[in-house]
Amino acid sequence: MTSQQQEQRRVEQLMALFNQVFSSRYQTLLVRGDDEPIYLPADENHAHHRIVFAHGYFASALHEISHWCIAGARRRLLEDYGYWYMPDGRDDSAQEAFESAEIAPQAIEKMLTQACDRRFNVSVDNLEGSAEVDRETFAQKVEARRQRYLEEGLPARAEAFRRALTALFIEGHSLEQAGHYAGEWLDQHAVAC
Repeated sequence: MTSQQQEQRRVEQLMALFNQVFSSRYQTLLVRGDDEPIYLPADENHAHHRIVFAHGYFASALHEISHWCIAGARRRLLEDYGYWYMPDGRDDSAQEAFESAEIAPQAIEKMLTQACDRRFNVSVDNLEGSAEVDRETFAQKVEARRQRYLEEGLPARAEAFRRALTALFIEGHSLEQAGHYAGEWLDQHAVAC
């Protein structure tokens, strides 16, 4: 199997695991997209909310899942959780607002990435902007937030999925076992989230 085929297999496992744990509990599916990522709430044509990640990339899926893990019940009823997104080309103040909003989700993403035994890279996501980007300072803020999550605990959906990913990608459990384990944990520990 080529490395590209292996990566595709991992992406399929990631989608199947997420959907096993969350599709019935939160009516949410993880869906491979062809273009930019987006969160779409259920509507008259779709019974499930959809987390659409970019171009089938594993890292994009984890990033989008991280945003979903933070979004409250009301935000999960809004397209892209009701947030704005300004693409490349941000000035200093827009870049500062972007980074401030990205610290918590990227800290969760880092923990999910580590649970998959993969390397995490922060994203400042402003390749064409006029803003000065201090990647190292932003990475330190993300790591500080990750440390806080380690001390205080992750939001319940993030913790359940972290457990599922660890079971599948590090401990070698089957997809079904990993999903069942995380689902049981979530059923015992989650309050309406």
